[in-house]
Amino acid sequence: MTRAVLYARYSSDNQREASIEDQFRLCEEHAEREGWRIGGRYFDAAISGSSMILRPSIQKLLSDAQRGMFDVVLAEALDRISRDRPMSPRCSSI
Repeated sequence: MTRAVLYARYSSDNQREASIEDQFRLCEEHAEREGWRIGGRYFDAAISGSSMILRPSIQKLLSDAQRGMFDVVLAEALDRISRDRPMSPRCSSI
Protein backbone atom coordinates (compact mmCIF):
# COMPACT_ATOMS: atom_id res chain seq x y z
CA MET A 1 0.00 0.00 0.00
CA THR A 2 1.23 3.48 -0.85
CA ARG A 3 2.31 5.45 2.22
CA ALA A 4 1.26 9.08 1.89
CA VAL A 5 1.88 12.16 3.98
CA LEU A 6 0.02 15.45 3.79
CA TYR A 7 1.44 18.95 3.71
CA ALA A 8 -0.54 22.15 4.20
CA ARG A 9 0.47 25.78 4.57
CA TYR A 10 -1.01 29.21 4.65
CA SER A 11 1.07 32.31 4.31
CA SER A 12 -0.53 35.31 5.93
CA ASP A 13 -2.88 36.70 8.51
CA ASN A 14 -5.43 37.17 5.69
CA GLN A 15 -5.98 33.43 5.79
CA ARG A 16 -7.16 31.47 8.78
CA GLU A 17 -6.11 28.40 10.72
CA ALA A 18 -9.06 26.52 9.20
CA SER A 19 -7.25 26.78 5.86
CA ILE A 20 -4.90 24.04 7.10
CA GLU A 21 -7.85 21.83 8.03
CA ASP A 22 -9.51 22.48 4.66
CA GLN A 23 -6.33 21.54 2.80
CA PHE A 24 -5.94 18.35 4.85
CA ARG A 25 -9.58 17.40 4.21
CA LEU A 26 -9.10 17.67 0.43
CA CYS A 27 -5.91 15.63 0.60
CA GLU A 28 -7.53 12.99 2.83
CA GLU A 29 -10.36 12.61 0.32
CA HIS A 30 -7.85 12.17 -2.50
CA ALA A 31 -5.83 9.59 -0.54
CA GLU A 32 -8.99 7.66 0.24
CA ARG A 33 -9.99 7.56 -3.45
CA GLU A 34 -6.52 6.24 -4.31
CA GLY A 35 -6.47 3.71 -1.49
CA TRP A 36 -3.39 5.28 0.10
CA ARG A 37 -2.60 5.08 3.80
CA ILE A 38 -1.89 8.46 5.44
CA GLY A 39 1.14 8.20 7.68
CA GLY A 40 1.65 11.80 8.69
CA ARG A 41 0.62 15.41 8.47
CA TYR A 42 2.94 18.39 8.21
CA PHE A 43 1.92 22.04 8.25
CA ASP A 44 3.35 25.53 8.49
CA ALA A 45 0.97 28.29 9.53
CA ALA A 46 1.35 31.96 8.61
CA ILE A 47 4.69 31.38 6.84
CA SER A 48 5.47 32.44 3.27
CA GLY A 49 6.14 29.77 0.66
CA SER A 50 9.03 31.74 -0.80
CA SER A 51 11.61 30.02 1.42
CA MET A 52 11.73 26.38 2.43
CA ILE A 53 14.48 27.09 4.95
CA LEU A 54 12.28 29.17 7.25
CA ARG A 55 9.51 26.56 7.53
CA PRO A 56 10.16 24.00 10.28
CA SER A 57 7.52 21.51 9.20
CA ILE A 58 8.66 21.34 5.56
CA GLN A 59 12.19 20.80 6.85
CA LYS A 60 10.93 17.84 8.93
CA LEU A 61 9.07 16.52 5.88
CA LEU A 62 12.25 16.69 3.80
CA SER A 63 14.22 14.92 6.52
CA ASP A 64 11.61 12.17 6.77
CA ALA A 65 11.60 11.83 2.96
CA GLN A 66 15.35 11.24 2.98
CA ARG A 67 14.80 8.48 5.53
CA GLY A 68 12.21 6.83 3.23
CA MET A 69 9.34 7.18 5.66
CA PHE A 70 6.70 7.63 2.94
CA ASP A 71 6.11 7.17 -0.77
CA VAL A 72 4.17 10.28 -1.78
CA VAL A 73 3.41 13.79 -0.55
CA LEU A 74 -0.08 15.18 -1.05
CA ALA A 75 -0.76 18.91 -1.04
CA GLU A 76 -3.76 20.92 -2.19
CA ALA A 77 -1.51 22.72 -4.71
CA LEU A 78 2.19 22.75 -5.50
CA ASP A 79 2.54 26.34 -4.28
CA ARG A 80 1.67 25.07 -0.78
CA ILE A 81 4.99 23.20 -0.85
CA SER A 82 7.18 25.65 -2.71
CA ARG A 83 7.00 28.42 -5.25
CA ASP A 84 9.00 28.40 -8.49
CA ARG A 85 10.63 25.02 -7.89
CA PRO A 86 10.31 21.87 -9.95
CA MET A 87 8.63 19.05 -8.07
CA SER A 88 9.51 15.40 -8.29
CA PRO A 89 6.92 12.89 -9.49
CA ARG A 90 6.63 11.67 -5.89
CA CYS A 91 4.80 14.87 -4.95
CA SER A 92 1.15 15.21 -5.87
CA SER A 93 -1.22 18.11 -5.84
CA ILE A 94 -4.94 17.61 -6.01
